[in-house]
Amino acid sequence: MYGLRMANTGGDVSFMNGVAELLVLRLLSRGEMYGYEIVRAIAESTGGVIAVGEGCVYPILHAMEKKRWVASRRRKLDGRTRIYYRLTDAGSGRLQVASARWSEISAAVSAALKATHVPEPAL
Repeated sequence: MYGLRMANTGGDVSFMNGVAELLVLRLLSRGEMYGYEIVRAIAESTGGVIAVGEGCVYPILHAMEKKRWVASRRRKLDGRTRIYYRLTDAGSGRLQVASARWSEISAAVSAALKATHVPEPAL
């Protein structure tokens, strides 16, 4: 995965598929942001546990724009032109679906990790 990492995991993030997308959607639901701002906000909002690079965020933003989940606009500020992204109605719908699915999956994984009885394998 492009630039997505978790602190202290040795680099294995295969179970993190879709997490960066979910975090980007959630951040944009709060308001318009530019790419590097999203990178910083993900690290800050996860206490540094999840970090994404710009090489991860920009492909996600471009894919979301193609799907019309986000819209962008160029804005000049302090002599710099930045591309700001905002969530669309379709993106809000995607966020609701993805959030519900993440809650379902994380609850199931938590339950499995807490389980004291493990079924016998079928022979």
